[in-house]
Amino acid sequence: MTQKVAVLGTGKIGEALLSGMIRAGWSPADLLVTARRPERADTLRERYGVTPVTNAEAAKTADTLILTVKPQDMGALVEELVPHVPADRLVISGAAGIPTAYFEERLAAGTPVVRVMTNTPALVDEAMSVISGGTHANPAHLAIAQEIFGGVGKTLRVPESQQDAATALSGSGPAYFYFLVEAMTDAGILLGLPRSQAHDLIVQAAIGAAVMLRDSGEHPVKLREAVTSPAGTTINAIRELENHGVRAALIAALEAARDRSRELASGKG
Repeated sequence: MTQKVAVLGTGKIGEALLSGMIRAGWSPADLLVTARRPERADTLRERYGVTPVTNAEAAKTADTLILTVKPQDMGALVEELVPHVPADRLVISGAAGIPTAYFEERLAAGTPVVRVMTNTPALVDEAMSVISGGTHANPAHLAIAQEIFGGVGKTLRVPESQQDAATALSGSGPAYFYFLVEAMTDAGILLGLPRSQAHDLIVQAAIGAAVMLRDSGEHPVKLREAVTSPAGTTINAIRELENHGVRAALIAALEAARDRSRELASGKG
């Protein structure tokens, strides 16, 4: 690639992006990183051959800036960047709940901003990254964001108005599955299985079900019905889930996550 890309605040997700970009063909010579601690920057340089710089240096020299700090740290980072970011820089934000307008109001007029909500499976190249362009982002800017985040999984473009919903479903989504696996593993122990065996059974069931959902093209109802025999074990379990309002609880949980994303966007801590 001929672009210089800087990852600012390179934590776990930022490092996953770096490694994914290098595997996808980006030259380490074109990748810059910033980190809060010097030893962290040195580790990234030794591990990937990238160049550690300050946030100001990154803003001055990179064509694309990827901001990977936590939402509560974004204000301080943007304040530091404002004097150094020309209007022709592409700024990509990965902070949950912060709209592109936040950056457009603070950076030079006309700065293209792209908002991306990715998730932690980026660490194993199975992320779902949801991409939205701001007022000044054109298709070429969105394509750059897709190319970068495509190195660690799948990407999907949506209008920014759908970002809060995407955060609730996809950004927070892995946590719901971990919660479910935890509960099912506990159930396995209650039923008499050792924890390690219960864990392995549930994890492989989850992987197999996910692959079938992805590759079969079938509706989840149809796949569930294929497992649900008349008067069998599965239908008894499904009945208990419905009796306990699990479906309604999931819907309420995702609505709560969406609402919290909206609160973050409005500046409520």
